[in-house]
Amino acid sequence: MTENIRVLLGKNIRKIRSEKGLSQEELAFACGLHRTYISDIERGLRNVSVDNIHKIATALDILPMELLNFQSILNETTN
Repeated sequence: MTENIRVLLGKNIRKIRSEKGLSQEELAFACGLHRTYISDIERGLRNVSVDNIHKIATALDILPMELLNFQSILNETTN
């Protein structure tokens, strides 16, 4: 895994958010976080707390561990 874990987490959040048809603003509202914070997370610029991972996962209606499963992101970069 050569990519920074923050970048992988951000890509995974963006991928899942897009699959769910949510904008950054909609996700931010659902989590109680600011849109620019979500943007920074998706770009790998923020070190996300476990509490915020839980908020984001809940808003996306997934388990928190799914946000940390980078296999599909890694497969996309190798294919």
